[in-house]
Amino acid sequence: MWKDFINGLLKLAQILTRTNIWNAALLLLLAFFCWLMADITMAYIPYNTDVGFLRIKQEYISIDQWRIAFFIHVYASMWVLFAGFTQFSKWLLRNKPKLHRSLGYIYVVDVLLITGPSGLLMGFYANGGLLSRIGFIALAVLWIFFTVLALIKARQKKFKAHRKYMILSYAMTLSAITLRAWKYAITNTMTLPPMDVYRVVAWLGWVGNLVVALWVINRTKNKKIPLKEREIL
Repeated sequence: MWKDFINGLLKLAQILTRTNIWNAALLLLLAFFCWLMADITMAYIPYNTDVGFLRIKQEYISIDQWRIAFFIHVYASMWVLFAGFTQFSKWLLRNKPKLHRSLGYIYVVDVLLITGPSGLLMGFYANGGLLSRIGFIALAVLWIFFTVLALIKARQKKFKAHRKYMILSYAMTLSAITLRAWKYAITNTMTLPPMDVYRVVAWLGWVGNLVVALWVINRTKNKKIPLKEREIL
């Protein structure tokens, strides 16, 4: 009996490797923030213009292009968060290659044709003046740029470059989460005027992500991609 018990513990230890625990923790964290994003999004359904973020954007509600871009951006962002996250699942890549590829195309189409352009347009109307506007416009441009390169490298079968630009693209996607996290942290630890906070998070929300993404890329640059994964891509 003790032998079976010990063998069971050894098998469990093999399953619960440090990498698996880290990946599970990241998955749960992302799921939590996605739930928060979904909760925020629900407040605007079907077409509420006096809730949440829109309460400080009433002067722009009458501008058709801004209003349309805002609602498109809000409704489509949840899909891009989910679809992008699946692209880093090795299990999905190896066991469900068609699903991996389909979700990848959903991510690319969403960023290039929906959330990216709408985010870019919204950037021109950002709160906080010129500094904030430049920050959000730069975010949207880099988001689209990295995603285009990720698609091109995938089509060219340049696997390491594809992975690199997908990491950079998704780092920009996650700014939807990190921007809110930084805003919460700053407003609960410092006393700053609201517009100053907005100017800070307009840059901190994505520059920090970019630094982390470059660190991850540099840390894994010598990692070889298995032949099976190359064939899938």
